[in-house]
Amino acid sequence: MKSTVVRSVLGSLNEMTNGDARKSVVIVGRPNVGKSTLFNRFLGEQAAIVEDHPGVTRDRNTREVEWCGRYFNVVDTGGWMPGGSVLDSKVSRQVETAAREADLVLFLVDATAGLHDDDGAIAAWLRTTARPLLLVANKVDNLGAETDLWQFLSLGLGDAVSVSAIHGRKSGDLLDAIIDQLEIKADDLAEVGVFVRDPTTKEPRVAIVGRPNVGKSTLFNRLVGEERSIVHDLAGTTRDAIDTRVVTTDGPVIFVDTAGMRRRSKVEPGTEYYSIIRALRAVDESDIALLVIDATEGVTSQDQRLAERIDASGCPIVLVLNKWELVEEEHREEVEIELHRRLYFIGDSPIVRLSALTGKNVHRLQPLLTDAITNYHRRVPTKDVNRVLAAAQQQQPAGQGARVLYALQGAVDPPTFTLFVNRELPRTYLRYLERSIREAFEFGSTPIKLRVRTRSEQG
Repeated sequence: MKSTVVRSVLGSLNEMTNGDARKSVVIVGRPNVGKSTLFNRFLGEQAAIVEDHPGVTRDRNTREVEWCGRYFNVVDTGGWMPGGSVLDSKVSRQVETAAREADLVLFLVDATAGLHDDDGAIAAWLRTTARPLLLVANKVDNLGAETDLWQFLSLGLGDAVSVSAIHGRKSGDLLDAIIDQLEIKADDLAEVGVFVRDPTTKEPRVAIVGRPNVGKSTLFNRLVGEERSIVHDLAGTTRDAIDTRVVTTDGPVIFVDTAGMRRRSKVEPGTEYYSIIRALRAVDESDIALLVIDATEGVTSQDQRLAERIDASGCPIVLVLNKWELVEEEHREEVEIELHRRLYFIGDSPIVRLSALTGKNVHRLQPLLTDAITNYHRRVPTKDVNRVLAAAQQQQPAGQGARVLYALQGAVDPPTFTLFVNRELPRTYLRYLERSIREAFEFGSTPIKLRVRTRSEQG
């Protein structure tokens, strides 16, 4: 999955070759006309949250689509709402930015609702962008409904292409029209129906997680170098997990902005519930997580729960104390002592004190991310593993004749070591061996898993 390539504060942008460029198709329209449903139809999965009320989608969501061996990016956007609230205006600006950057705009209208005044306003605005355009009438579920499409001719955008996003009717015809309009050639390396062509080139994913209103989207925008996520003081502004691919001096990184996660008892059914499900999935799929904590409030019980959840996923954690500039000088030591006390269980996770709003100290994240990602994918030679464990056992035997006979690293992401033992080892001794491996190979805060196989299991 690839997303927009932007300039990042983490490093200068590398030049992309023409072969790497993906043409962009942006879906725009009024709220509740089915933009996210069509987005999901193109992808063949439930990538965007869909509910039967307006305003569910707010941020731009970019994903790669394959059709008959041809690839392009499709961008889901929120509903364009001129003259609305402050939040509505921010959503509309996101739509306008996406449309201006598009290679093709799909203007979606609701065939069942008929022509709306806002459709005319959107059509007039789209003409000012001078971008290639396809008028698409959604919710045309049968042949009879197509006879009512004449009313959209008054928009002055030509005949509407009919589709039913929810049922998939004529979605293939729409994809054919997109390919023809963009003049995309078939990729010789592509296999029809296969999205990931070279899994060995997987780009590291960094999930930004935390409670609502701690500054996740502000940090995300600061990292990717543009306003990709909407920032508002309303809790729950971010709904979907938003990916953006950033090319830094250390190579490409995918940053994922996630929804704020509240205590389970306070989570409302519907949109918020699905937002949290996507946020948790983003953590599970990521190579590293930035746990953002509001330094002015300190570590809360919900921060503890989130840290436990991330740690259980096997994902390395970098602790981000945001809004550090607002903490009084005499209280800073107290905040750090409390952080170490309440998050003791995640070990030596690095801590960055920064201001996402001003950008102060954000650059300090780069070396920490690079080290964590490198260690997460790291392999240790078998002979070195056994040498370290032999020395650890000689210095501190397990007792009762228990010992490690042989060991090897069986997996990465995170580094996982299999210990072949003659009998069961105490849990405290396993922690001692884990610490020995971590210190010997300088894994830092990267999680390490130990799997133990006794002689009876080996037989």
